[in-house]
Amino acid sequence: MTTATHRFIPPALALAVVAATSPLDTAAAQAVTAVGWGGAYGRAVQMGVNKPFTAETGIRVTVEDYNGGLAQIRAQVEADNIQWDVVDLEMADAVRGCDEGLLEPIDIATLPPGPDGTPAAEDFVAEGLSECGVGLIYWSTVYAYNAENMEGAKPTTIADFFDLETFPGRRGMRRIPQANLEFALMADGVPLDSIYAALDTPEGLDRAFRKLETIKDQVVWWEAGAQPPQMLADGEVVMSTAFNGRIFNAQMLEAQPLVIVWDGQLLDVNVLGIVAGTPRMEVAKRYLTFATTAEAQARIGSRISYSPARRSGSALVTTHVVTGLDMASHMPANPDNAARSVRYDWLWWADNQDELMVRFSAWLAR
Repeated sequence: MTTATHRFIPPALALAVVAATSPLDTAAAQAVTAVGWGGAYGRAVQMGVNKPFTAETGIRVTVEDYNGGLAQIRAQVEADNIQWDVVDLEMADAVRGCDEGLLEPIDIATLPPGPDGTPAAEDFVAEGLSECGVGLIYWSTVYAYNAENMEGAKPTTIADFFDLETFPGRRGMRRIPQANLEFALMADGVPLDSIYAALDTPEGLDRAFRKLETIKDQVVWWEAGAQPPQMLADGEVVMSTAFNGRIFNAQMLEAQPLVIVWDGQLLDVNVLGIVAGTPRMEVAKRYLTFATTAEAQARIGSRISYSPARRSGSALVTTHVVTGLDMASHMPANPDNAARSVRYDWLWWADNQDELMVRFSAWLAR
C-alpha cells in the first residue's frame, strides 16, 4: 500500500485561528454550530466547553450530533451550503478532509499558550496536531463485559475477546474496519509494535480478516457509541468493543456492573476542525480557540474519562464532578492502563481507509 505525504506544520501564511474579540452586544447576536458525538461525551462538552464559551463571549452554540466520517461535510462544501462550523473529528478524517479541501488550515502558533506559558505547539501532544486539526481529547477503543453476565473465569486479554470456546456468546463490534483489524492481529499474536507493519502487507491484512472470520457469526455490529453499554446491560452481547468514556459513564452514573479490559486498547486523539468556507468563520475560530485551551479540555476530562490533548491540561483533571471519584485510574493514558496499548496510526488509516472500507463491506456481505 502506498503512503501519501502529509504536512504536519502549517505554513507561515496559514489561517490565523485567533480572531479579534467582538463586543458582547455584537456577539450575542451570533451563533456557531458545533458538531460532535452526542451521548455522555456530548454532555461533557456541553458543560465543559459550550456553556462556558457562551457565558464568556455571548455567542450561542448550536449542537448537532453525528457518527463520524466526512460525508456530510463533503456534501455541504460541494453544495456551497455550509451548515456546520466546527466539527469534532477522528484524526484520520481530519487529515483526509484537509487533503480534500474540506477543512480550513489552522496556524497552531496563533493558539494561546498553556497555563504555565508553554507555547501551544509544545503543549499539545505531538499526535494531536495536523494542518487542519487541533487536538481536543485522548480516548481509546477498548472492550468491556458485564460482570453479572460473566460466570467463571473473566476475560483479561484481547485474545480472550476472540476465544469463543472459553467465553461463549455474542460480541459487539463497530461496523468499520478501524480497530477491528488491529484487535484481530493482536489477538492472533502479532507484537503490538508490529501491528501496522503487518497491516501494510497483503499477508497481514489477510491474516486480520481470517481472525475476524473466526467470530463473525457471533458479532452484533454497532454504529453509535451509545449502543455497546446498552447491549452489555441488556445481555444482548457478553463482550463489546466500545469507546472507553461510554463505559465509564455507564459505570459511574448508571451503576452498571461493566468492566473494561485495557489490554490491547487502541489509543487515539480527536481534534477540532473548521469546515472550509463557513460564513461564520470568525465565530468558528473563537470557538475552536476556546475549546482547545487546557482549561476547557480539563473540564471535559473531569466529566468523562478522556484525557486532555494538551499536556498542561492533565494536571487540571482531578476528580469526577458528579461522583467525586479520582479520575486518574480511569484515564486511557494512565500508565497502568496503557501498559499494553497501541497508538492508533491515523496517518496509515488516512491513506488506506477508503480501500479497506470497500473490502470490509464486501466481507460483511458474504
